[in-house]
Amino acid sequence: MTAAVFSRTVTRGEDGALSVGGVDVRELAGRFGTPLYVVDEEDMRARAAAFRDSFTTAFGRHGAKVDVYYASKAFLSSKVARWMRAEDLCMDVASGGELELALRGGMPAAHIGLHGNNKSDAELRRALEVGVGRIIVDSFTEIETLDAIAREMGTVAPVLVRVTTGVHAGGHEYIATSHEDQKFGLSLAAGAAFEALVECHDAEGIDLRGIHTHIGSQILSLEAFQESAERMLGLRAAFRAEVGVDLPEVDLGGGYAIRYTPHGEELTPADAAHGMAEAVAAAVAKVGGTWPHLSIEPGRAIAGPAGMTLYRVGVVKRVGLEDGGERQYVAVDGGMSDNMRTITYGAEYTATVASRLSDAEPALSRVVGKHCESGDIVVRDVDLPHDTARGDLLAVPATGAYGRVMASNYNSVLRPAVVAVRDGEAELLVRRDTLEDLFSWDVAPD
Repeated sequence: MTAAVFSRTVTRGEDGALSVGGVDVRELAGRFGTPLYVVDEEDMRARAAAFRDSFTTAFGRHGAKVDVYYASKAFLSSKVARWMRAEDLCMDVASGGELELALRGGMPAAHIGLHGNNKSDAELRRALEVGVGRIIVDSFTEIETLDAIAREMGTVAPVLVRVTTGVHAGGHEYIATSHEDQKFGLSLAAGAAFEALVECHDAEGIDLRGIHTHIGSQILSLEAFQESAERMLGLRAAFRAEVGVDLPEVDLGGGYAIRYTPHGEELTPADAAHGMAEAVAAAVAKVGGTWPHLSIEPGRAIAGPAGMTLYRVGVVKRVGLEDGGERQYVAVDGGMSDNMRTITYGAEYTATVASRLSDAEPALSRVVGKHCESGDIVVRDVDLPHDTARGDLLAVPATGAYGRVMASNYNSVLRPAVVAVRDGEAELLVRRDTLEDLFSWDVAPD
């Protein structure tokens, strides 16, 4: 078992079966079915607390305050919102649906930030009705629209302006979010970000609170965060010099890398906090002014390592390779419908047989799904026992983020359930789809 990749309570018993949170995976599979997302509650909450404590300590040394916003797009249920609130985290949401789930879980509206590059009038109106703590505006169109809605409602919208800093970081191009040629934010280099700040400052229906940036995802480089922080603090200083206002808040986003494979790397909360605090300190010393109220947005780094997916093995097929070798194809009862990251981003994962021990020789294997696509790959390359067989349980770790939230009903498959485990108990967070769910969406012919 690749212990470094699994959540902290995962162990393997003498008979070879994995348990998580004190619950045998065979019991989980029998009770809830497969595929199944399993969330280690103790691990997830401990990671949330580690970000809270590490950043509070690191920034506190400079007399500064910081808020940690859990990025709910990684994984959200009403119970997760309750956990994050219990750990004294705030929450950012990127749609009206995420907003309602956060509220349903008891997250106070004042501790919620609303993101999105194309928020609807209804989403903006609802955010103002419930009193969200911040709306991160993404365009001049949104600034104008939000100002008009707020004035019509007789209120003032608390706003951060999303800034594209030009710092490139992260892995796949689809998850790098701070280069110029993409849909998010307002350009620092082109002057659009400064212009947006002035427009928000002058708008009657907007309370300009500060600036926000997010440079990408799965980032290991502290240098990228440091460069982004310096550019953001430079923009804040320029606005102060021109307008005479010291913006009180700066959000430096998230994107901290996690380990997906035994050879992968991660950016720990302690390292991230220390590096970010030193970066902000250097930027403040360089550009002047006071320390702002900081915030960060880890999502994947909290949810990802805390989750794994259980699959049941079906067909095992051995295929000859051009170099004379052999690859073992292990087909499971899920696939791209429950983990889109491999086919979308070329993401790498690992896997292990979770229901028994094996003395068989390892075989170069590829874990694939059941969908009608040749790209339906869960794990591209992994060594699995040569005797892997139909009926075995397979565990894929580090799937707590962007698994269930990106799941689909492709080929009319049913999306898996999500179960939380802790102290020997299992609790359903999200139920499995049923055929009745599919039928309820279908408009039957007359």
